Parts: sequence; C-alpha cells; structure tokens
Amino acid sequence: MTAASGNPDPSTANEAELANLCEQARDLAENGHLKRAAYVYEQVLDQGSPTYRPRAALGLAVVRHDLGDVRAARGADRMAIETGDPEFAARAAYHLALSHEADGAGEEASEAWQELLALGNDRYVPAAHHGLARISEERGDPAEAREYWSRALAEPPTRLVAEAAHDYAGRLLDRGEVDGAEAAIRTGLEAGEHPGLRLLLGAVYMERAIGEFGAVTAETEPGPEGGTTAPPETTGAAVELLARLLEVRGDPEESQRVWEYGMAHGDSATAEEVRSRLRRGFLALDASPPEEAQAEETHEVTAWWDPYVEAAASEGTSAMLAGELFLALDQMYTRIAGPVAAGEERAAELRQVAEEAVRVPSSYVWGRALHDDFRERLRRAVAGGTDVLPPGWPDAT
Repeated sequence: MTAASGNPDPSTANEAELANLCEQARDLAENGHLKRAAYVYEQVLDQGSPTYRPRAALGLAVVRHDLGDVRAARGADRMAIETGDPEFAARAAYHLALSHEADGAGEEASEAWQELLALGNDRYVPAAHHGLARISEERGDPAEAREYWSRALAEPPTRLVAEAAHDYAGRLLDRGEVDGAEAAIRTGLEAGEHPGLRLLLGAVYMERAIGEFGAVTAETEPGPEGGTTAPPETTGAAVELLARLLEVRGDPEESQRVWEYGMAHGDSATAEEVRSRLRRGFLALDASPPEEAQAEETHEVTAWWDPYVEAAASEGTSAMLAGELFLALDQMYTRIAGPVAAGEERAAELRQVAEEAVRVPSSYVWGRALHDDFRERLRRAVAGGTDVLPPGWPDAT
C-alpha cells in the first residue's frame, strides 16, 4: 500500500505540524511572548527534524538573546550553524558574530564571520567582510582592514554593501581621506538611495570647501610692500565661510582661531571687512553723543557688551550668552516683581529687593562690565562727576 491509496503519510503530516509550530513561535515572539516562543521552538527541536531544526534553532537563538540569556542564545546559534543550512545557518552565524562583537570579543566574532563566509551564502558575504574589517580596525591593523573593506565594497550592490560603505566612508572622513571617502560613498549609492551616505557626501563637499577657503586665506597675507593678493571682500568672505564651516563641523576652537586671524590681518581694510562680517546683525547704537557732551566726546560710541557679543560670535557660543542674559533678566524681574505685585510700600524692603536684583549678573563673565558701566553712567549723572557708589559695588555691599 502506498500513500496514494488514500492514507496520509505520517512524515508529511509531522512536517506540516512542525512548520505550523515554527510560524506560531515566530508570531509569539513578534508579539512579545518570548518565553512561550522559546518553548515552542524547543518543541520543534525535540522532534529532531533535519528540515526544521535550522529554522527553530535560529529562532530560539534570537528569542533567548532578547530574553537576556546570551549564553543559551549562542548555544542555539551553534546548533543552527552545525546544520550547514545555506539560509538559517548563515543567519545564525551572522547573529552570533554580532553578539560577540557587542561584547568586545573580537577573536570569537572573527571566527563567526569566517564561518559565515564558509557557508557560501553570497547575500551575507558583504556583511562578513564588513565585520572582519571592523575587527581589523579595532585591532589596529589598517592594511588588513583595507583589504576587507575592499572585498565588502567589491560585491554586487545591496543594502549590506551600502551599510559597509557608510561605515568605511565615515572612518575615512575622520582620518581626513576625503577622496577615498567619496569613492566609498559612490559605491554604496549604487545600491540605491541611502540618507546616511548622502549626508556623508555632503560632509565630503564641506571638507573640500574648507580646504578651498583655507587656501584663499593662506594666500592673502600682505606682501613686503603692503599689498595683498586678493581684495578685502574676497579674503573677508573666505574667512567668514571657513570659520562658519569649521563651527558646523564641530571645531569651534579652530573656527575662533580663523576669526581672530582675520580680525588681526596685516591689511587693515581686510581686518575691518572680517570684523564687519563677524558683527553682522549686532545691535547698532546711535553713535551721536548727547549735545552737552559733544565737546568732550567725539569718538564712536561702543556698547559695553560688544566685546562679549563679538567673542560669543567668534567662539560659536551666542546661544549660551543669550541663555545667560535671559536667565539673569528672569531672576532680576522675579525678585523685583514680587513686592511690586504685592503692593509693598516699605522703602527699606524695596531697597533690599533692588540690591538683590542688581547682584544677579555678578556670577557671569559680563556681570562686572555691566556694573562698571552703571557706575560710570551714575557718575556722569551726578553733579560734579562724583563716584557715589562704594568700592566693589554691588557685591561688597
């Protein structure tokens, strides 16, 4: 009697049941029922089916890892790898390699990546070479790493190739190898659009722009006879763009150095052009002094806060300065507003509140300048120009 006579084949029925159990376990895992999923996968493994053992072992490895039992997860990965299944064994080797890398176990990860290569699944070859390249980088072997990067990027363009290209290009940019980074990015983009690669391509263009603007500033120092090789507008624009790009790149100290270089330029017209660009958007005060002071005060009026705003603009700390100012204003307003809102009329208490309010800026670097400016204004307002405030006011009062 054969199966064709109408009696079901027991082995076929059992295989269908195991397939159904694997689907149940996957659904349980996807819905967060990890322990129940692990139990179902173990049931499949207990059946000893060579067909479903690789799939169940991989599923169990993933679930055990998500449960935090890394040792059991790696054992299940090993179980799947030993089946030699071209799909599930390869995925298990991939999972195992990443698990070892996460623990900083480079040698164990390297062995797992090599096992993945030996399994012969072409889809995972770029990932294996990518992993081996990362390990070589961490081990401090740039020659070996470069070989693995080259192999990863030489594979037909896929998502895994794009990911390897993204990692490699970022490392090359960090090392200042702009041309190599662009080549890796172009290779990765052959697999399709990748936002991370597009971002790095923009960074490549920015690095090249920094180089070009830097070349302009380096070529515009005054010669022996005082002339410059470029008009002030050109050098000023190059200094501004270079400084702002350096700040965007996350190098505020170098950005500040560029601004300082421009404002101290040997050509006075160029230095003034740079300073005017730095000060673009600054609050402009009326430079005309009061009528009664015109005889003795003919120089341009400069606000006491200008040096602090200028320094913040060149250092890229304008947001911090604004935050300090708003916080100081808020604290001063809060101290004064309370008694006013309560209808306080006692002069002594109001005076105490005012003294507390004016002390607020003292802790900031610009606080002393604010107090000194007020002292000078008060001196001018008093008949005879007498300094009516005590020494060290307001902190010493």
